[in-house]
Amino acid sequence: MGFTVEQECPQCGAPIDLDETDRLILCPYCHVKNYLFTQDYFRFVLPHKAPNQDIIYAPYMRFKGEVYLCEGATIGHSIVDITYQGTIFKQLPISLGLRPQAMKMKFVTPDVHGSFLKCSLRPLDVLANVGKRTSFFSPGRIFHRAYIGEAFSLIFLPLFVQGGRVFDAVINKPITALPNGEDIFPLASEEDSSWRITFMATICPQCGWDLDGESDSVVLNCGNCDTAWEASEGRLVQVDFSVVPGKGNNVKYLPFWKIAVRDEGLGINTYADFIRITQLPTLMQRDWDNKELSFWIPAFKIRPKVFLRLAREITILQQDFAMGEPIPKKTFYPVTLPKGEAAQSLKVTLASSVMAKKEFFPLLPQVNFTIMKFNLIHLPFRSMGLDMIQEDMGISINKNALKYGRYL
Repeated sequence: MGFTVEQECPQCGAPIDLDETDRLILCPYCHVKNYLFTQDYFRFVLPHKAPNQDIIYAPYMRFKGEVYLCEGATIGHSIVDITYQGTIFKQLPISLGLRPQAMKMKFVTPDVHGSFLKCSLRPLDVLANVGKRTSFFSPGRIFHRAYIGEAFSLIFLPLFVQGGRVFDAVINKPITALPNGEDIFPLASEEDSSWRITFMATICPQCGWDLDGESDSVVLNCGNCDTAWEASEGRLVQVDFSVVPGKGNNVKYLPFWKIAVRDEGLGINTYADFIRITQLPTLMQRDWDNKELSFWIPAFKIRPKVFLRLAREITILQQDFAMGEPIPKKTFYPVTLPKGEAAQSLKVTLASSVMAKKEFFPLLPQVNFTIMKFNLIHLPFRSMGLDMIQEDMGISINKNALKYGRYL
C-alpha cells in the first residue's frame, strides 16, 4: 500500500499531491514538468500538531519490494512493506504502522524546522532483517535470495520533550519517560544538505525537445529524436532501446530489459550452455553455441508470480525479433523497473528455468553473471478481452495484473 506526499511545484509554488511511486511531476497550474531524483533514497516527514514545540524527528527506515527465495526445489516469493525504528533510543515505537499510508507526508526540505536523530540503520541492515523475516517461512536451506524492485525510504516521526517525557507530536500524546533524566537532544543534528531532492528538467539532452513519460516512469522518451533517457548521478543518461513492430490495432508496447551476460562460475555463456544446464526438452541447434545468452526481464513492476513467469518464458524462447521504425510513444507502457533492479533477477530466472531444481539449486552460489550489455526492448502485445497477448510467442498477461503492478 503506497502513500501520498505533498509537494510544491518548484516553478510556481502550487501544491501538488504525489503518489509514492511518482517521479515525473507535471504541475497542473503552470504545466512545467520536472523529474525527481535523489542520490540514495527519499526522506519524508510526518505532519505534526505541536507548532510551539522544539521538534525532534526520529528516523524509521522503510523497505518495500519483492523477495525471492530459492530453497529446496522451489522458488518462494512475497511482497514486503515494513518500517524499522532507526535510532538507539529504543523506547520509541518499533514501527510506524499504517501512519505513512493514512497521512500525507512531505519531503525533508530546508523548510522543515527541527532536529533530526541520527539513523543507526543502513539499507544492508534492513535487508538482513527482511531476510531473517522471510527465511522464517522457508524451512529448507536457502541457496539464493533476491530483492527485486526494492525501494528504501527514511520516514521521520516528529517528537517533542516536555516534563521529562517524550511526546508523539502527531497526536500530542506521551510515548515514554526519559530514563534517569536522559536527554535525546544531544543525539540530534540539523538536516543534512545532501538529503535534498533534485528537480531535473525533462529536456532531451540530445535535441532539446520535451521528454515524455508517465508519473511513475523511470525511463523518459523523446518523441523528436527517438531516444530514451534515465536518471543517473543527477543527470540524464541515454538508454539503448528498440521497438518490435506490432500488427493491427489495439497494440500496446510493453518494455523488457534484454540483458546480455557471461558466467565464469558454471560457464553459462551461450544459449546452448543455457539449454544444457536447464535441461529443457528442446532439440539443440548447431548455431546455438555461437548465440549470445540474454535474459529478458520485465521492465515494469508486476506481482512476483507473473514477473517470474514472463522472465522465464521469454528468456527460454530467446526469439530473434526484427526491430522496426519509431512507434508513437503514447502506445508505450511505462518503464517502472530500473535496469539495476532487473539485473537482480538473473539468478532467479535461471533457477526458475531449470528442470531439475533439486539437483541444480546447490550450484546457484557458484553462478556469477557479468553483465555485458543492457537493451530496452518494447514488445507488441495485442489487447484481447481481459488479456494482453504477445502473438509471436503466445504469451499472455492479465490486464488487471498490469494495473495493480503500478502500485507495487
